[in-house]
This record gives sequence, C-alpha cells and structure tokens, in this order.
Amino acid sequence: MRILLMKITLRASWSHSLKEKRMVVKSIIQKLKNKFNISVAEIDDQDIHQTIVIGIASICGTSSQLDSTMEHIITFIENNSDAEIVDIQKEDIQDI
Repeated sequence: MRILLMKITLRASWSHSLKEKRMVVKSIIQKLKNKFNISVAEIDDQDIHQTIVIGIASICGTSSQLDSTMEHIITFIENNSDAEIVDIQKEDIQDI
C-alpha cells in the first residue's frame, strides 16, 4: 500500500477578489473529488486572492498506480482550470 501526498500551488492572475478565488477553488476541489475519489482541500494562502494551494491525499495499491494517479491529477488540473500550476510537491509514503 502506498500513500500519495501532493501540494499543488496555482496562480490565478485574473482573480481580483477572494470571492472569485473561492469559486475557482471550490470547482477544482469538487471536480477532483468526483473524478479521482481522493481527499482534497485548500491548505494555505486562503487570504491571498491570486494564489491557490491545495493538498491532495490518496491511497494506492502499487507504485505504478500511484505514479499514474499523480500524472492524471496534474493533467486534469491543467485541462480543467484557468489557473496556472506554479509548483508541485509530491511525497510517496511506502508500505504502512
């Protein structure tokens, strides 16, 4: 069993208010939960209207499944959000 932990930072340069940002964050989080059945939350910089930081956690059976899930999540965010991915931090915890 493998545990996937990701911290993804996005920039929404077109966002001019926290209300606009919240709409985008809620949309991304809900789409990710529905598509991948993973745990997702906004974890940092909630008061900065152009920065979105989301945390993702998932359990995978194998390393290949974990790698595939990571790549699919990143591609999904790129294709379904106007926000630009600035940074991705990944952690893989093995055999618990």
